[in-house]
Amino acid sequence: MEKRVYTNPIFDGWYADPEARFYEGEYWIYVTRSDTDFSKQQNLDAFSSKDLVHWKKHESIVDMSTFPWAKSAVWAPTIIEKKGKYYLVFAINDIQSDQETGGLCIGVSDSPAGPFRNSMGGILVDHFVNGAQPIDAHLFDDGEKIYLYFGGWRHCNVAVMKETMDGFEPFPDGDIFKEITPDGYVEGPCMLKRGNDYHFMWSEGNWMNGTYRVCTSRWSSPVEPGEEKKIILTADSKVADGPGHHGYLKVEGSEEYLIVYHRRILGDAEPGHRVVCIDRLTFDKAGNMEKVIMTNEAELPLA
Repeated sequence: MEKRVYTNPIFDGWYADPEARFYEGEYWIYVTRSDTDFSKQQNLDAFSSKDLVHWKKHESIVDMSTFPWAKSAVWAPTIIEKKGKYYLVFAINDIQSDQETGGLCIGVSDSPAGPFRNSMGGILVDHFVNGAQPIDAHLFDDGEKIYLYFGGWRHCNVAVMKETMDGFEPFPDGDIFKEITPDGYVEGPCMLKRGNDYHFMWSEGNWMNGTYRVCTSRWSSPVEPGEEKKIILTADSKVADGPGHHGYLKVEGSEEYLIVYHRRILGDAEPGHRVVCIDRLTFDKAGNMEKVIMTNEAELPLA
């Protein structure tokens, strides 16, 4: 395999909460504009690359005129392709109660670059569910159903998307949402399927400082919590602080995985100064996810 060198951060700018996919022959990363002044977070950006080294910026990928409720805190995008359409879910307004307008919105586009326009006319999740603030969504397709994981304030839920992608279908017991909160969970859920194993991941600690970190638990299904948690990504006093809120990529043509995450520069106390990075995501012979080694520069085999 050819080898290329990637450097962290992988592109310039203050960005956070990356979601990563491979669409139409390119790697895509969707991000939050990182700023502690939430009123400045009025849209989302994306980056695309053919080689994981050179990245093209796609700015303001959402047609915000179709989301008239959004005033601030446009956050944490996640995306899925279904039948040639691309569906983007993201949070708006950082609501603190059910009496405020906001939550999780969903848009659709014919292209992974957008523009994404409101696909249901309203808000997908507009209230707290099982104590979970409606933020930090993650769409996951297991080949049969598309699941939506979401939740802040130390609670996490899962739901099954309708075929029409404009709401949820009930579970066999009639529930629409199931709480699946692991021990220590704070926010940023993410699910990876490898073989028959489901690796559920999440962020713990405080995103504003070096305590942020990523944990995982291996499950046997997308909705049934399994093994005890394991910390896989945490601060390194020689590299970076506060790594978390991540996505992942499988390198095309190989069995290599990458974790795509944000982290903080050592010694920089400004909470909004977060940058997007990638590193190897590996598994031992038993299928357990191994601890991630953060790097500033590394060589990666590419197909």
